[in-house]
Formats: sequence, structure tokens, C-alpha cells
Amino acid sequence: MIRALPAVIPSPTQGVWHLGPLPLRAYALCILAGIVVCIVIGERRWAERGGRQGTILDVAAYAVPAGIVGGRLYHVITSPQAYFGEGGDPVKALYIWEGGLGIWGAVALGGVGAWIGCRRVGVKLPPLGDAIAPGIAVAQAIGRFGNWFNNELYGKATDLPWGLKVYDWDQSAGRAKLGENGQPEVLGTFHPAFAYEAIWDVGTAAVLVWADRRWRLGHGRVFALYVVLYCAGRSWIEALRIDPANHILGLRLNLWTSAVGFVGGLAYLVISARLRPGREDDVRRGTPAPPDGAVDAADDSGDSGDGAGKDAGKDSDEDSAEHTDEQADGDRDAGPGKTPEAAAATSSDGARQEAGHDGNRGSAPAG
Repeated sequence: MIRALPAVIPSPTQGVWHLGPLPLRAYALCILAGIVVCIVIGERRWAERGGRQGTILDVAAYAVPAGIVGGRLYHVITSPQAYFGEGGDPVKALYIWEGGLGIWGAVALGGVGAWIGCRRVGVKLPPLGDAIAPGIAVAQAIGRFGNWFNNELYGKATDLPWGLKVYDWDQSAGRAKLGENGQPEVLGTFHPAFAYEAIWDVGTAAVLVWADRRWRLGHGRVFALYVVLYCAGRSWIEALRIDPANHILGLRLNLWTSAVGFVGGLAYLVISARLRPGREDDVRRGTPAPPDGAVDAADDSGDSGDGAGKDAGKDSDEDSAEHTDEQADGDRDAGPGKTPEAAAATSSDGARQEAGHDGNRGSAPAG
């Protein structure tokens, strides 16, 4: 007999397993898997842009730790009640494995780390951002399954067939709380916001790859398009969420952040396309492509140099010929059998005798 499909999407009742004293947390494993996939995709796209293999991994050594710290800082700053409010525990702000990484902080501080890494490696940041943008979107999709394991990131209650069954969760223990009957306590059935975002992120990555191939985007515009698309999706997904959050003017804080990111990314796309159309010819720092006509100028300079060399050679030949004529005249003055040195000596003696004779004629005795 064929069993009917479940009317809801089930959630895990456990998110951590112990390998001896070592806890294996699903949330952390999903984050790590996303990072690996992002690096693999980034390396391939970087090589297609003329970059050296291994550069993305080198830059990731700076960007990933900075991104994790930034993501946690954003979460703690925007949701401080659980750590610094009444009954909160400030030490738990360090418990990253319990969940709570804000993508905005991860992108912002991760970008600073990537900038440092690019300077150390000797490459430009904008083309590197373009190379890794689709990988970041895929990494986010994988990371959202960590939220699924933690029974978090869900939306409003629903009775739709793809509704998500959510359990009352113990973050410290990494498992669902048990009721008096020993069974996990169910909170209800809700919109699977984590799944919506994962699907949106995969679609974003596909659009980025297509747009990059279609228009050969460069100078950071692929990354800017990623920001625009992600913020657009995050806005409607954020509106579905019912988990506790701080509000500004009646809207969740992340909605305002999405709006700012959307406008900023769109502005960068338009301005960058006007100022620097096309794609970079070289991804390395300090090696700008030669301007148009530089090769022709170099050829003209070479031709000029050749001409100057020919003129100099001609002048040298003429000087040599003049020197040869002067030497021939000296040989004739020396006479047969005399060397030029002897002829010069004879001429000098004659000049002294002539001078003495003239002196005797011009002088008179004192009277």
C-alpha cells in the first residue's frame, strides 16, 4: 500500500552529534560546506578571468575569518536583548555554533578582509568580487540548511502543503525540547522561510552567471548585481518572518538594511557602467593595460632610434675620412725617408732660427 506524502515539511529534532568529546554541529557543518563550495566556484571563475589558480583560497584566509566575526557582530548588535538585556548572558555572544550570523555584517567585514587579502596577494578587489559573487549566493543557500537543523528562520503560520513543522528548540543542547510524554514538543506549522531564501539564492547565482556571460560585466558589477538581487528577495522573505527582531518605524531592521543595500547596489551598477564600461583586461594590481596607440608609439620610437643610429654612423665615417686625409698631408710634408715626427722637429728648428734672425735685426745698442 502506498503511503501518502507528509502534509508538511519535517524539521530535525537534533542538530548536534558527539564524536567522543567533539561535538559535530549541523549549523557549523553547513557553514563550512558553503565556504568550500564558494571557494571552488570562485577559483573556476577567477581562472576564466585570467587569474592565477589558488588566489581565491589565499584571499579567503583573510576574508572568511573577518566575515564570521562581522556576521556575529551584526547579529549581536541588532539583537542585543538575548545577550545584554534582562536575563541575558553576554558570554553567549561568543557562541557562534548556536546560530546567529548576519549576512550584512559578514559581507561588510568580509569585504574588508578580502581587500586586505587582495593587497597581500597583488590582485584587484573588484574583479575578485565579480568572480566569487555567484559562489557567495550558493554558499548562503547551503548555510540556510543550518537554520533548518536549528529549527529557526521560519515565517508565519500556514496550512499549505509545504508548511514547515517547527519544534520547541533548546539551542544550548542542540535538540528539540521533550514534553511530558517524552516526545518533541511541536510549536506549529509555518512558512519555510529558510527554504524560500535557499531557492532564491540559487536562482540569484544562476542569474549572475548568465548576466556575466551575456554582457561581460566587470569592475565589481557582478557583485553589485548580487547585492541588488539578494536584497530584493530578502525583503519579501523578511516580511514573512515572525521571530523576535528590533523594529524601526514599524518595520523590521533587516528590511531597512535590505532597502539600503538595494539602492546602493543599483546606484553602483548604473554609475560604474557609465564610468568604466566593459571588463578589466588585467586582474593584477599595478599593471594597467597599455593605452591605445602605445604600441605604435613604441614602433615609431624604435624607427627614430634606428635613424639616429644610422646618422651617427655616417658622421663617424666622415670624421674618420677627414682624419685619414690629414695624416696623408703630414706624410707628404715629411718628405721621402722622413717620418712625420722628424719632419715636425725640422720645421720647429727652422721656426726658431727665423725668430732669432728677426730679433737681431730689430734690436739697437744702448748709447
